[in-house]
Amino acid sequence: MSDILIVEDNKEISDLLRDFLTAENYSVSVADSGEKALKLYRQYGAKLVLLDIMLPGMDGYAVCSEIRKDSNTPIFMLSAKTEKDDKLNGLLLGADDYIEKPYDIDLLIAQIKGLFKRRYSQDEIVDGDLVINKAECKAYRDGKPLDMTIKEFELLLLLAENKGKVLNKDFLFNRIWGFDSVSEPQTLTVHIKRLRSKIEKDEKNPQKIITVWGVGYKYQ
Repeated sequence: MSDILIVEDNKEISDLLRDFLTAENYSVSVADSGEKALKLYRQYGAKLVLLDIMLPGMDGYAVCSEIRKDSNTPIFMLSAKTEKDDKLNGLLLGADDYIEKPYDIDLLIAQIKGLFKRRYSQDEIVDGDLVINKAECKAYRDGKPLDMTIKEFELLLLLAENKGKVLNKDFLFNRIWGFDSVSEPQTLTVHIKRLRSKIEKDEKNPQKIITVWGVGYKYQ
């Protein structure tokens, strides 16, 4: 997953912005059209999207709308369109901020740093090639989003937040499915198997989710 996806068709602007952000140790990807932006976003994800409005083909409003269909990833619209209606349209579509061009690069970077500090300092668990994003309720491996159910995500998060601790099977089942659940306890075993198939390099020889026989499971 990239830290920041820049969507800007002006190469001079995108190159300059990328250089400044890279110097601040952010990982950056760049798209010069709305279609390319969505392809990159869906393939690799991003923690923040810096989105121009006037793009060839699909415009920034459409890109924002598409991202918002299934994600709450922060979006900053950066645009030379300064009319009130333009700003309202962007914000109503789900943009987190609307920044007029030309913008002060130092102020923009300060805003980005503030966002990352507020949103990601406590909302992400990084373990090697695995990233668990609590704000998005999504997990990523090698930068690619993993297809998992909400119960699988909740189970993975509970295990990862208790890294190194052996968690009893009954504790895990009751926390995820509830004391009054009609699900069978075997459901936990099935979900553990599914998680391993998604996060382990070799699910038959798991290195992250370890079985502690007769007790439960441990994330390490």
